[in-house]
Amino acid sequence: MNPKISDFGMARLFTMDETQGNTSRIVGTYGYMAPEYAMHGQFSVKSDVFSFGVLILEIVTGRRNNCFNDRDNIEDLLSYSWKNWREGTTVNLIDPALKVSSSSEITRCIHIGLLCVQENVADRPTMASVVIMLNSSSLTLAMPSEPAFFMHSSTQSDLSSSSTYSSRVIVSITSHSNDEVFPLANVGV
Repeated sequence: MNPKISDFGMARLFTMDETQGNTSRIVGTYGYMAPEYAMHGQFSVKSDVFSFGVLILEIVTGRRNNCFNDRDNIEDLLSYSWKNWREGTTVNLIDPALKVSSSSEITRCIHIGLLCVQENVADRPTMASVVIMLNSSSLTLAMPSEPAFFMHSSTQSDLSSSSTYSSRVIVSITSHSNDEVFPLANVGV
């Protein structure tokens, strides 16, 4: 397993007390940036949640968040993870080095990762919620919706007809509120 260092370049731009805002100076690592930040400069605590979700999926799958071949398709990590989640084949996502671990715990991590990278900012959990989800296996998790930066699978022949791979990426953004939402579990914890 490779260690993960989670600095995506945003920390140096903002003060400690800023939890949301807009900027015209976009810095960070694409693929880890929340789409609302990468495309519109809108950041919030949910931007970090998105990045954390990508990290969870990278760790559990053993794959980097970039394009890779899977048989005849070329996919990115989020679309590959979402496809396997929808098809009920999350076992395909698990890094072989982790196969000796509890598959239910690993599947739960995949579930949490997908919740973190949801397209709708308001649907993403807070980090407080993520901590509760990771620490409580009895807590029922919401069903994730389609991730942001969801890329529809393309075959090799589809890609050869396009000039660049990036032209095949389909990005969609919704304009929902970035309001902070706290988990109900915090009330009793």
